[in-house]
Amino acid sequence: MEYVNLGRTGLKVSPLCLGTMNFGPQTTEEDSFAIMDRALELGINFFDTANVYGWKLGEGVTENIVGRWFAQGGGRRERTVIATKFHGKMGEWPNEGMQSALHIRRACDASLKRLQTDYIDIFQAHHIGRETPFEEFWEAMDILRQQGKIIYVGSSNYAGWHIAKAQESAARKGMLGLVSEQSHYNLLTRKVELEVLPACEDYGLGVIPWSPLAGGLLGGVLRKIDKGRSASENMVKELDKHREKIEQYEAFCDELGEDPAHVGLAWLLTRPAVTAPIIGPRTLDQLDGTMRTLEIELDDKALARLDEIFPGHRTAPEDYAW
Repeated sequence: MEYVNLGRTGLKVSPLCLGTMNFGPQTTEEDSFAIMDRALELGINFFDTANVYGWKLGEGVTENIVGRWFAQGGGRRERTVIATKFHGKMGEWPNEGMQSALHIRRACDASLKRLQTDYIDIFQAHHIGRETPFEEFWEAMDILRQQGKIIYVGSSNYAGWHIAKAQESAARKGMLGLVSEQSHYNLLTRKVELEVLPACEDYGLGVIPWSPLAGGLLGGVLRKIDKGRSASENMVKELDKHREKIEQYEAFCDELGEDPAHVGLAWLLTRPAVTAPIIGPRTLDQLDGTMRTLEIELDDKALARLDEIFPGHRTAPEDYAW
């Protein structure tokens, strides 16, 4: 495994990030433990979770699974860079969600308890906190850092101007600011190329793409349409909208002799500012297979062909300015 720096930081992480959203709702605790153990064996040291994962109000199902895995010892916590997220509703009362300084403090303490750890490596805002000024946001984060409860701060689903505003506010306080941004980014979804990626590149944030395979559309869906998740009503509907592109894509992957899922991930690793796409294996076989991604090298001709199939925003970051 060749580790990379997370954005402008000195933190070394694997170029694939293990997403845990399936742990609990789709993957049993036993299988989740096996996947996390295997990830470490493969050299994947970067794990992502969130307090709302598990989708049971206030229970933090997935964080608890990760915490019980950490509690087994054996260097599991020490070898893992754990990123978790806050913002979502965790209870019925006011201040049990969003980004007031009060909720940020409570959310951090609750995640620490569920994860059974003394500190969170990367504490991420799951969405922009429109009701909270960045002065309050950074004051809360500064206190948590001074207390040793968090090390880095990240964002998720921010617009480019949110990132600029956050970084300038942090700079006024003499703080490091955001070190990462989780964005919806894949060959089919390239809007972040307009403003978000340029902002991240300029400010030194590592981009962590979520849904890197567009919910499965870029994972060889035409070969799997008759079974499992790929046969769902929503998947069929999405495929109908993008069928021509997907057909061209899978044919091109056949020319390369590579699995579509691996090509989609490998493409993301060629993008400016991208540190590590989030992978969400539901089985050990899926995790093992994903490692092929790191061996694929897409040359200029292959990248140009992918741009033909899935046009990006070629004028970014000066799309509007003149």
